[in-house]
Amino acid sequence: MPLPPIILEDDTLLALDKPSGLPVAAERGPKAANLLALVQARFGAGVANVHRLDTEASGVLLCAKTKPALDFLSGQFQSKTADKRHLALVVLQPPEQALRDVAALRAPAGGLPDAFTIDLPLRDDQHQKGRMRVGKGGESRECVTEFRVLERFGRFAWLECRPLTGRTHQVRVHLAAVGAPIVNDALYGDVEIKLLLSDLKRGYKGREEEKPLLTRLALHASELTVKHPATREPVTLRAPLPHEFEIALKYLRKFTPGRPR
Repeated sequence: MPLPPIILEDDTLLALDKPSGLPVAAERGPKAANLLALVQARFGAGVANVHRLDTEASGVLLCAKTKPALDFLSGQFQSKTADKRHLALVVLQPPEQALRDVAALRAPAGGLPDAFTIDLPLRDDQHQKGRMRVGKGGESRECVTEFRVLERFGRFAWLECRPLTGRTHQVRVHLAAVGAPIVNDALYGDVEIKLLLSDLKRGYKGREEEKPLLTRLALHASELTVKHPATREPVTLRAPLPHEFEIALKYLRKFTPGRPR
C-alpha cells in the first residue's frame, strides 16, 4: 500500500493526508495495514504519530520525527492550543431523537443554530466495545466541541467542527447527541439514510442501479494549526477536500430547493 500524500515534511515533523478506511495505528494485529507502519517503513522506526483520527475519517495527520518534536507537539494537544478544524456533512433528524439536555440547540424548525458549542462529557460504552456515549460520572472525561453551519441543504447541513478536546469519536457523538449525526456513521447514525441523487433531482432515472453520492463517513480533518517545534512559529496544515465530498456538495448546491443556482 502506498504512503498517503505528504502535506509537509522537514527535519522535525511530517504531515500526511490520511485516507478514509486506513487506521492510524494497528487495530487488528501488527501486520494489518496502518498509517504508522507505512510511515516508519519509509522514514524509520523513530517517527511517531502526534495524535489520531478515526479510521473512517480522512484528513490531516501529524507525525514527529524526533522525541523533542513529539514532546513539543503533543504538549499543544494536551494544553488544547492545537487548533483543529474538521468538516462534516450531517443529516437532521426529528427533535425527539436528540438528547433532552441539548435539545435547546435545535432551532424551532428542526434546524441548527448558525454557531453553537456542545459541552458534554464522554465515556466508554460498556455495552458495545469501541463505541463512546455521553455520560457523567467517575469514568467520564471533559469533551467540548464548537460548531459552525457553513451551508444548509434541507435536511442536510455542511458544518465546520472545532474539537477543543481530543476524545475518541467526540465530533461524531456530539453531533448525534443533538439529532444531527454525520452521514454514513455506522456507530452513531442511521445507516439507512443515504445521500442519493434521486432524492435531490426530479425525474432521475436509473434508481435501481444507483449508488450513494457518499459511501464513506462524511468527516474530514481539513486543517490543523500548531507551533512548529523548531521555529516556534504557527504553521497551518491543510488537507484538500476529497473528490467524493466535492461531487456531493456540487449536487446538493445544484438541486436543493430554494438555493440560488
